[in-house]
Amino acid sequence: MNASSPTTSCSGNRTGARESELVELVDDRGALTGTATVLDAHEAPGMLHRAFSIFLRRPDGRVLLQQRAAVKTRFPLRWGNTCCGHPVPEEAVTVSAARRLHEELDVSGVTLREVGVYQYFAEDPVTGRVEREYDHVLLGDVPDDVEFRPDPDEVAELRWVTVDTLLREIGDAPTAYAPWLEGVTRRLAAHLGPQLPDAVTESAAERSGGK
Repeated sequence: MNASSPTTSCSGNRTGARESELVELVDDRGALTGTATVLDAHEAPGMLHRAFSIFLRRPDGRVLLQQRAAVKTRFPLRWGNTCCGHPVPEEAVTVSAARRLHEELDVSGVTLREVGVYQYFAEDPVTGRVEREYDHVLLGDVPDDVEFRPDPDEVAELRWVTVDTLLREIGDAPTAYAPWLEGVTRRLAAHLGPQLPDAVTESAAERSGGK
């Protein structure tokens, strides 16, 4: 499956409900310090909280990107990694991530493993919401014939791309992509070990940064 544009919803619009869910607040080392709602954690100046970013990979090495749905409250219609989310407080990151994959793409049974952590801040220049996340980068391998049924309340479109091509594309048009995507892709690249392009220059159109 090379690309997909969702046409029917399997879950209804959960965007508002997700804003009231709890996330784990953490310190710079990822240690739990408390909880807050998704809404409160993403109001400026933001609260550092645990998140995950999933990449699904085919046997040919390409990874799956999603274009975030227009109804997203942060960075709508930007291209991001396969799936993102926040683990339920005190639940294993991979357990929460597997559930999110099923909710967004109707995929289950994928073994996810952590390949790095990316801590970053980003401010959405359109909505004013912020991301301040301690982001666990997860990788899962899927077969060539995997099928997806994306939830259109979450995903506008899907496409496959190689890691090195993705980093070049981000360099050419950074504001077409979610601000965390370069950082989490570089964590994946460091795990995989290829030679990749130098880091892109931060766009003047939005404030962001990571480590």
